[in-house]
Amino acid sequence: MLYKTLTFLLLCGLTGMTHAAPDSHDTEAQLAKSLQAIKNNRLDIALNEVDNLLRINPTFKLAYLVKGDLLMARAGAMNNFGSAANAPQDMIEDLRDEARARLQRAQTHLSTKLAPRYLWKLDAQQKYAVVVDTSRSTLYVYENVKGEPRYVADYYITIGKLGTEKVSAGDQRTPIGVYFVMADLPKNKLADMYGSGAYPLSYPNEWDRKNGRTGQGIWLHGTSSGTYSRPPRASNGCVVLANDDLDKLAPYLQVGVTPVIITNQIDWASEQDRIERDALLHEIEKWRIDWSSLDTDTYLKHYSSKFSSDNMDYPAWIKQKQLVNSGKSWIKVNISNVSVFTYPEQPSMVVVNFEQDYSSNNLSNRMKKRQYWIKQNNRWQIIYEGAA
Repeated sequence: MLYKTLTFLLLCGLTGMTHAAPDSHDTEAQLAKSLQAIKNNRLDIALNEVDNLLRINPTFKLAYLVKGDLLMARAGAMNNFGSAANAPQDMIEDLRDEARARLQRAQTHLSTKLAPRYLWKLDAQQKYAVVVDTSRSTLYVYENVKGEPRYVADYYITIGKLGTEKVSAGDQRTPIGVYFVMADLPKNKLADMYGSGAYPLSYPNEWDRKNGRTGQGIWLHGTSSGTYSRPPRASNGCVVLANDDLDKLAPYLQVGVTPVIITNQIDWASEQDRIERDALLHEIEKWRIDWSSLDTDTYLKHYSSKFSSDNMDYPAWIKQKQLVNSGKSWIKVNISNVSVFTYPEQPSMVVVNFEQDYSSNNLSNRMKKRQYWIKQNNRWQIIYEGAA
């Protein structure tokens, strides 16, 4: 009897799969082998594969569902995925979604030679960067190799129950944007639901606040002690990993340094991105030179009419800068450790971070600064500026 599960009907063609990579891919490869055996009507082989999977991950609910279905199928008691009598349908649907997501990951490995377009430039302190593709339930890790990203690993993840595009507190959505790891919370400081640890992110960021988005408490974290993994959409907005995967991810995360870019669907870098990046870096250097030259009018042309800082709109900013510069006889500005990230869903906007060393005839300071640059009318201009 051919056991026609919903999963392999929706995601057929498991033959010809590539050999699985370590970490999350081991789980997905083992699951795929079982479903391939089911498709081939080799139920004993399928059951053996699921048993092997459960020996490795004894709290993997999806694997238990597949095993239960297999036992019932061998007895001729069912013919569909999760269709046992009195099965809770909401839970079954969640597990079906997890099966789809995991099989998609197992079947469609992306080239490790591709670089996400968001990582235009990493500074020397940022040893790694994280990119979350919510459409593929996948978190990617990239190493900083002389400012350029190189693939390291990827992991299955869970996002908010209601998807992405977070707007307000409690909306059970995961935000889209450029964020940074803000803390490392150990297991002994957390409730069990957060698993082996948690890494709060910098939501809401400056762009979120500028657009009236509210809420807080968006974290990378693990799963409760009785759960191996969760369905693709099951959190209150956080990005959730299996505890083993979070433990493997932890060494790549630097508090206050590591960027975490969350996107609806990952875009890959092209030659045009390199051209745009170089043009932007040239414009940043011109901004620095114009500020240092005390040519206030030219300096202020780098700012968009839509500019705002944390407490000033564009007219107030212009007035304040003109007043400050009028009292200077000389200014010297140097910047270092520059990083540049394009913003998901905002193809003409980037986030720029750097360390600024400012000195003048009556003031000297050093600070970490963040700017948002936007390309409008074929010109890069600053739309936000403030302390990082």
